[in-house]
Amino acid sequence: MNNTAISIKGLTKSFKAQKVLTGVDFEVQRGEIFALLGSNGAGKTTTINILSTLMKPESGKVSVCGFDIQREPDHVRQSISLTGQFAALDGMLTGKENLIMIAKLRNVSNPAQVADQLLAKFSLNDAANRRADTYSGGMKRRLDIAMSLIGSPAVIFLDEPTAGLDPEARNEVWTTIRELAGSGTTILLTTQYLEEAEQLADRIAILHGGKIITTGTLNELKEMFPPAKVEYIEKQPTLEDIFLSIIGKKGGDINEE
Repeated sequence: MNNTAISIKGLTKSFKAQKVLTGVDFEVQRGEIFALLGSNGAGKTTTINILSTLMKPESGKVSVCGFDIQREPDHVRQSISLTGQFAALDGMLTGKENLIMIAKLRNVSNPAQVADQLLAKFSLNDAANRRADTYSGGMKRRLDIAMSLIGSPAVIFLDEPTAGLDPEARNEVWTTIRELAGSGTTILLTTQYLEEAEQLADRIAILHGGKIITTGTLNELKEMFPPAKVEYIEKQPTLEDIFLSIIGKKGGDINEE
């Protein structure tokens, strides 16, 4: 059995005269948490949109769960779920009603039972009958991810899943992501929070200049960094140090455009 869940070779994409992706290559293995890092405008969301069949590539070979995204888009959509940068909830509905609605749209049997199971899994039982627009940021994100699990997708795309969340809510989402990966779900997440990739990812890819300039585990990326400086204690490089070194910056904020 092929253990590759996502395969991208030579992916390119432009918007008018602007080249965004100029030859992206990477693979994600089944059951892996794979983090795609990059500055604003690097093409992370474009890559996710292509993988989830929301956007067509210019060239390249892209497959998800063995299905070609252009020749077999319906099979791809049946295998995946996408959680975008903003929670896709109906604020007028309760948490339970949001889940039931999605279960019905996906033709899942016993929608109410599925909703109850997910509410329990994501610790939302107490808020099940409250309108979603009364939820905290972390609760909304957990409900959003719960909705993405309906139908048991093999691959979940999380596009900046903790953007705008406070540290407590971010930790709640991190716990959820770890639990999903522990159950065998393949997760590809984009993030600008380097600590997030450091905490969650099995492997990390850095997207810069329209291409993947390096891929590896955190330890493998650390080996690319100069040896730790010894002052009073050994100072190990953070993932942010590694990221800025690889893309050729001495310092600064990766959120800057």
